[in-house]
Amino acid sequence: MLILGLTGSIGMGKSTAAAMLRAAGIPVYDADRTVHRLLGQKGKAVAAVEAAFPGTRVQTAIDRRELGARVFGDPQSLKRLERILHPLVRRDEEAFLRRMRARRARLVVLDVPLLFEKGGADRCDKVLVVSAPAFLQRARVLARPGMKAARFREILAQQMPDAQKRRRADFVVSSGLGRAHTNRALRRIVKGLVSHS
Repeated sequence: MLILGLTGSIGMGKSTAAAMLRAAGIPVYDADRTVHRLLGQKGKAVAAVEAAFPGTRVQTAIDRRELGARVFGDPQSLKRLERILHPLVRRDEEAFLRRMRARRARLVVLDVPLLFEKGGADRCDKVLVVSAPAFLQRARVLARPGMKAARFREILAQQMPDAQKRRRADFVVSSGLGRAHTNRALRRIVKGLVSHS
């Protein structure tokens, strides 16, 4: 089974690419969705996060906006949160890979935003980076509800620069030329990988 890591900086189109791969029948593991589940109603991380960050729990879930306000721009708090979440996400990912091996999947995708930053690329056979011009990335991100330029800059500061990600990738797909172009590029990559797996 071939493991393809999917990553890209904020606003580059990674989520759209993941949806396209899923639509093409490729099993996709979504690390962000796992985090949402862990912090959601009766999630496995709720008690530990509330203990580390008192007042962030609302009934049986974590208020992600409140939690974000506590950890963003505070490296120590962010590290504390990661020590809680990362082992849980990793176990969930390993369970996904076991299920896919049992189903004899030829290709699976690990959709992980900070794949390079957190050393996840080492767990992948190949890595695909979704990229777009900086002006388009900025326009996409600043169009998001509640997003401010200062917060965008802070997020970028925590991510590996796009140029560095592209250099380290096995495949780079541009999302700046329209959805049809992105979809065709992804399908070509998948076809090549499956034919060699």
